Amino acid sequence: MKQQKQLLLLMIFVMSLVFSVWQVLLNNFVIERAAFSGEEIGMLQSLREVPGFLAFTAVFVLLVLKEQTFAFLALGLTCIGVAITGYFPSVIGLYLTTVLMSIGFHYFETVNQSLTLQWLDKNETATFLGQALAWKAAAALSAYASIWLLMSWLQVDYQLTYALIGGFGVILTLALWFYFPRFPSTTNQQQKLILRKQYWLYYALVFFSGARRQIFMVFAGFMMVEKFGYSVSQITALFLINYVFNLLFAKRIGRFIGRIGEQRALTIEYLGLIAVFVSYALVDTAIIAAALYVIDHLLFAMALAIKTYFQKIAKREDIAATAGISFTINHIAAVIIPVLLGMVWIVSPAAVFYVGAGFALCSLMLARLIPANPEQGMETRWQPSLR
Repeated sequence: MKQQKQLLLLMIFVMSLVFSVWQVLLNNFVIERAAFSGEEIGMLQSLREVPGFLAFTAVFVLLVLKEQTFAFLALGLTCIGVAITGYFPSVIGLYLTTVLMSIGFHYFETVNQSLTLQWLDKNETATFLGQALAWKAAAALSAYASIWLLMSWLQVDYQLTYALIGGFGVILTLALWFYFPRFPSTTNQQQKLILRKQYWLYYALVFFSGARRQIFMVFAGFMMVEKFGYSVSQITALFLINYVFNLLFAKRIGRFIGRIGEQRALTIEYLGLIAVFVSYALVDTAIIAAALYVIDHLLFAMALAIKTYFQKIAKREDIAATAGISFTINHIAAVIIPVLLGMVWIVSPAAVFYVGAGFALCSLMLARLIPANPEQGMETRWQPSLR
C-alpha cells in the first residue's frame, strides 16, 4: 500500500508540474503570439475538453492495457503535448497541440481517480486526496519557479520554456515506469460501460462541477489578462499564491471533509462559490479580482468530497468504469460552455459569471440531498437506494 501511494503522488506531481506550465503561460501566449480574442480562447478550451467528454472510452482501452500502464502512457502523452506547444503559435496549431495534451491529461485523470479509489481504504481517502492536492501545489510551485527562472531571469522565450518543462516531464515519467513494479489489481473491474440508478446524485454533482469549473478555468484567468492587463509574471504570482494555500492547507481540508462529512463540506463550497461568482461580475479593481481568484481556487479544494461520496456508495468493481463515465459527464457541459460563453463574453463578461453563480446554486441544492453517512443502500438523503 505504501508503494502504491508513493506512485500515485509522484505521478500527480509530474502531471501538475507540466500542466501548470501550460496553464499559467496560456493566456499570455495566445494573446501575444496568436492574437486570441474571447471567441478563440473559448473554442480552444472547448476543444481541450473534448477528450474529457470521451473519457468513457478508457474502459475499452483497459481491455488491452492494465490501468497502471495506461496511466504511464497517458502521463507521457501529456508531457509531449506540453513540450511541443511553443512550436505552433497559431490558432490551428494551438488547437491541435491542446487536443494532444488534453488526451493524455484526461485519460490520466480518469485512471488516476480509479486507482486511488481502489487502492485506498475509505477511512483514509479524504486525507490522502488532501495530501495529493498538497503535492499538486508543490509541483505547481516548482513550475512557477521554473517559469520565473527561465523567462524572467534567463530571458528564455515561450517555445523553449514549454519544451524544457515538457521534456523533463517525459524523463520523470520514464523513471517512474522503470522504478516501480506493476501492482496487481485487488478487484476485477467492470470492463463495459455502466450507468446505475443509485449513482444519479453523484452524476448530477459531477455534471455541475464540470460546468462550474469552466467559468473558473477559462474566463476568470482570461479576465485577469484582458480586463486588468496582468503580465506573465503577475499571473504566475497569482497562481503561486493559490498553490501556497494548497500546500499549507490541502491536507487539512481533506481531514476537515473526513470529519464534517460530504454534505456539509460541499454546502460550504457552493455557498462560497455563489458569492465569488457574483463578485466576479461586479469587480472593477485588479486587487479585489485577484483576491476573488485565490478564494475561488481555495473553495474548489472542497470538491474532494464528491470523490469520497462516490467511494462510499459505490461497488468496488464499478470504480474504473464509473471513473470514465463520470469524466464524460463532467465534460458534457465543458465542451459546450466555453464556446457559448465565449460569445456571451464579447457582449457582457459579467453575464458569464452570473451563469457561474447559477451553476453553483444548482450544485448547492443537489448537495443537500447527500445523507449524513452515505453508503451502499443509502445514496441519497430523502429516498432509499434506487435499484
